[in-house]
Amino acid sequence: MIFKIINFNKLTAISTVVSLTFLAACQSAPGNRTHADSSVSPAPLSSTPVSTLVTNTPPDDVWERIRRELNWQEIDHTRVDKARARFLQQHNYVPAAQERANYYLHHIVEEVDSRDMPMEITLLPMIESNLNPFAVSHSGAGGLWQIMPRTGTHLGLTQDAWYDGRHALRDSTTGALDYLETLHERFDNDWLLALAAYNCGASTVSRAQRNNEAKGLDTDYWSLDLPLETRNYVPKLLAVVQIVANPEEFNVTIPTVDNAPAFEVVEIKQPMQLVKAAQLAGVDVNALRALNPGRLRGAISAQGTSELLLPIGTLDQFETGIAQAGPEALMRWETYQIQPGDSLGYIAAQFNTLVVVLQQLNSIEGTKIRAGDTLNVPIGVSRYSEAAVAQDYRVRKGDSLHRIADKFNISVSDIVTWNALDPEAYILPGQQLTLYAADG
Repeated sequence: MIFKIINFNKLTAISTVVSLTFLAACQSAPGNRTHADSSVSPAPLSSTPVSTLVTNTPPDDVWERIRRELNWQEIDHTRVDKARARFLQQHNYVPAAQERANYYLHHIVEEVDSRDMPMEITLLPMIESNLNPFAVSHSGAGGLWQIMPRTGTHLGLTQDAWYDGRHALRDSTTGALDYLETLHERFDNDWLLALAAYNCGASTVSRAQRNNEAKGLDTDYWSLDLPLETRNYVPKLLAVVQIVANPEEFNVTIPTVDNAPAFEVVEIKQPMQLVKAAQLAGVDVNALRALNPGRLRGAISAQGTSELLLPIGTLDQFETGIAQAGPEALMRWETYQIQPGDSLGYIAAQFNTLVVVLQQLNSIEGTKIRAGDTLNVPIGVSRYSEAAVAQDYRVRKGDSLHRIADKFNISVSDIVTWNALDPEAYILPGQQLTLYAADG
């Protein structure tokens, strides 16, 4: 079954919400506002946003589409002021996010809009991951929406050695929005409380409310004694909302992003490496990896989740190519002679693959094999495996992608994929990378 969804034009067009690279000349003071003191609590937000601009003509720019539906930018609080000031001081706030907006933003907007959720929710991935689906936090949260492994399991997201739905665009967005809607209902349709619970957990917010009730205090978000990160979390989102709603007020330029789909979806029925899929579609493999960040090994096992996101306009070419290709053309492989005592499970483990991949690559039904026969075994898949753990690495003077790859026994393409890097750009001392390498 094929889902058509995309217009992946202008991959080089750089854009983002808080382009905050966009913050090159953003130090000038904004216009006057009426500020609420931190002791004054703005009213809880309603569940239905009110459009600030009524028009029947869809905008060409997805940022303009977002801007027309924003409703929270008038919420003033000293914590919001401080968060906004910090954003405006960061002249080079993860520039890669500008291009990532072209891949992911339209889909997020469509999903939020289809649920009649506040359009402000589309900006949450900027706070969580700066629109980086490869991002992994120190606590293990991953993806655009920074979903914890346990939460991902609760939301039904597949997480195995080959695929992590927390990193996949469509799966993670569905899971995160489902979770936010549940929290919104739990906290009496108050979006600020729901967002706080998304950050620190519903039980933490409920406990803070009970403590305030016992003291006769208000139980809205601004009045609660929450963890410091959560106290700053919602103000960060509101600060970004203000900047996106009124970029001229803050001397910020936000480059456009097409208000059109960025991908189309195809179901894959056999094992395939992304590099082979890119060749069949006639696209750059890095673009395909960016659209499929949930593919941890740079390949599709055809077991479990099997959808592949393709740049728009490439589906027909891809389908023609795959119809003409045999299984051996979709994976890089070598031959292995079966030894006495071997099993498919043992061979799969030796070559860092799955039994189902060996079965499909060799047209084997069942698990029976015979010593002396030869098998096609895949090679060249990413070295990310169940034995690998996420770790942060801070670039040092003299480092290069090749030097780091050699040090951790991983590939340059893996580093580029995991961190959504431009392979042609230089890495800089102090830059932080996420690496998946064998522990120890």
